[in-house]
Amino acid sequence: MANVNLTVVFYSMGGTNYQLAQWAEEAGKEAGAEVRLVKVQELAPQSVIEGNEVWKNTVEATKDVPVASSDDIEWADAIIFSLPTRFGNMPSQVKQFIDTQGGLWATGKTVNKVVSAMSSAQNPHGGQEATILSLYTSMMHWGAIIVPPGYSDPVLFGAGGNPYGTSVTVGQDGKMIEDVQGAVKHQVNRTLTVASWVKNANG
Repeated sequence: MANVNLTVVFYSMGGTNYQLAQWAEEAGKEAGAEVRLVKVQELAPQSVIEGNEVWKNTVEATKDVPVASSDDIEWADAIIFSLPTRFGNMPSQVKQFIDTQGGLWATGKTVNKVVSAMSSAQNPHGGQEATILSLYTSMMHWGAIIVPPGYSDPVLFGAGGNPYGTSVTVGQDGKMIEDVQGAVKHQVNRTLTVASWVKNANG
């Protein structure tokens, strides 16, 4: 994987997807990939963030993480997205980031990017799968190569068995209910493997 560039893009309000993204970054580095960890630009009003202690703490915890840009997408051979569920869909912050990549899309620079996604919600059936699929719909328009984990490793069953991408339920205490760290790392390694096939075939 030494010749694969991996961008891990996350949006996080409560810290869960920041943690998933950090595990993804760690797995990418362990596999020998070049890794960029970047966050989607926050769009919510500061007054709203200030009124939510958890949200405010997450903004503070991620203040030194670079904001995702078109360059991070163009540079990447593989992209891992980690995003929370918003009414069964991707957050508006992530949607705007994707919508602003029209310049890359128009020049063919999103074609054959190898992509996989992760998500979270507060209920086991809170929309994690639909959120990942909403992102994958946009990736089809990009001409990206989508790499779902499927059931390619037993570790996925212990993490809840989501074949579209690792997903986790967050309890009222803000902690993850399922143990998904192993599933995240497997998903990253699978994505990097496919990215290396694509890059070497084109190389």
